[in-house]
Amino acid sequence: MHNSVISTPNAPQAIGPYSQAVRAGTLVFLSGQIGLDPKTMELVSGVEAQAKQVFSNLKAVAEAAGASLNNAVKLTIYMTDLNDFAKVNEIMAQYFNQPYPARATVQVAALPKGALVEADAILSTQGSAC
Repeated sequence: MHNSVISTPNAPQAIGPYSQAVRAGTLVFLSGQIGLDPKTMELVSGVEAQAKQVFSNLKAVAEAAGASLNNAVKLTIYMTDLNDFAKVNEIMAQYFNQPYPARATVQVAALPKGALVEADAILSTQGSAC
């Protein structure tokens, strides 16, 4: 099986030795996104703004793969404070339609660049035009 790299200027460029996403067959693995503005590569301020930017970044990478966030089958959200869980859930619901993907949410001690939220996703393009 041949894997192909997915990238877009509409999401932050990788800040390490990884790809924005990799397609393997009918699956697309989206790397973790934090709340970086892709134009400035600066972290936006506040948990709500960061959550919106995280999902916007994931959406941009999904679209570069010829898919959408509605192709997500698995989502993992990393947060530095689970007290923000309800806010992030509310924002997530603005980017995904039901049925929602399977999901894990974990609290972590720290995220890159001092981010408050990070998320990664696995998309299934089986049966879609991708």
